[in-house]
Amino acid sequence: MAPSPDRPDPSGPSEIIGIDWGTTHLRAYRVGADGRVVARCDGDDGLLRARGRFGEVCAEVIARLGARSGDLPVILSGMVGSSQGWQAVDYLGIDQPLRLLGRHLVPLRAADAPPRCHLVPGYAVMPEQAGPEQGIDVMRGEEVQLLGATLLEPDARNRMVVLPGTHSKWAQVGDGLIRWFATYMTGELFACLSQYGTLGALMTRSEDSPPAFAEGVRRAGASRLAGALFSCRAMVVTGAMPAEHAREYLSGVLIGAELHEALGRGGPLARSVSIVASSALARRYQDAAALLGIEARCLDPDAVYVAALCELGRALREP
Repeated sequence: MAPSPDRPDPSGPSEIIGIDWGTTHLRAYRVGADGRVVARCDGDDGLLRARGRFGEVCAEVIARLGARSGDLPVILSGMVGSSQGWQAVDYLGIDQPLRLLGRHLVPLRAADAPPRCHLVPGYAVMPEQAGPEQGIDVMRGEEVQLLGATLLEPDARNRMVVLPGTHSKWAQVGDGLIRWFATYMTGELFACLSQYGTLGALMTRSEDSPPAFAEGVRRAGASRLAGALFSCRAMVVTGAMPAEHAREYLSGVLIGAELHEALGRGGPLARSVSIVASSALARRYQDAAALLGIEARCLDPDAVYVAALCELGRALREP
């Protein structure tokens, strides 16, 4: 029997390509069966810029990785599978185990798609599933990072994981299942507040100030977010804090508010957290966690993604 066009021949090449396709950026990897990264690239052709020319961008990425379209299986994750992406893919419910994510890969049927492309579905909590502890929420792309985190820390059967970013994700993972997850618009709020309005007007100059960041984290736990945000302006206009430290203070308030709320939901598991982020952002969260007495381990986002990609590739090669 000839191999299906949607599944590569198990006797064929064992390398695989993964493209993490976000709203504004993408990153791509060509990985061997042994987990070794053969090639890597990234770019600004996220969903917003690539809309209407997804096939062209995908082919360019494959070429940049030193491969030809159709030679290797390609796994696409992130916003490329949203309703505004290349092909909409239904969300999975959180009752579906992370380790079985590979069984839910969806063949890409778009007319301009290179051969052998598959999409990773995200996870969602729908209105009928939401309750007091878990509200309505969605993720696309972060599920791959959560899978990778569980693979890199196999001895941690239950853990809390934070994926900082424009829309930070927190998840409690237990026995291979996402028990709950929550999204915080921390990065987006910081971008808006530090550029516009009364707080943005304070931040014409900025300098690093760990004490200002720490004070922001402390303030976030002492008052509601709206009040803590205004305290940034109040401290500057009264002379209690230099305007140059306002950006650091604001960062501490927003990250602190996120940590206080998420850790409050975590119960005993909240004493230890895994952070998946680039080094600079990971350090911010690690510093904030330390101020709250929380042990935080940093996982390299590239290693996390590659571990998950290898797992998904194995599932794709299964007959």
